[in-house]
Amino acid sequence: MANDLPEDLIRLQREADEEGRKIAGLDDEGRAAQRTKWFDAAAIAQASVTAYAEEQGLSRYQVEKQLRQAVRHPQPDKGTPQG
Repeated sequence: MANDLPEDLIRLQREADEEGRKIAGLDDEGRAAQRTKWFDAAAIAQASVTAYAEEQGLSRYQVEKQLRQAVRHPQPDKGTPQG
């Protein structure tokens, strides 16, 4: 399955990942509030992955794996010079 995921799935996963990164360095109260934001963003991303996988007749696990790969380890554009 090539990376042909919808941009909205990629955006939602990026937003969830960003909310998770914001936890670092917060005090207990701030961490608890940020964790709630992270969990909420992750739940929205997961629900979107599940809906997309069902609509496309794909494995949710495979869609999630591809999505995380695309967001966390993006491949450089083939038209972009390296170096």
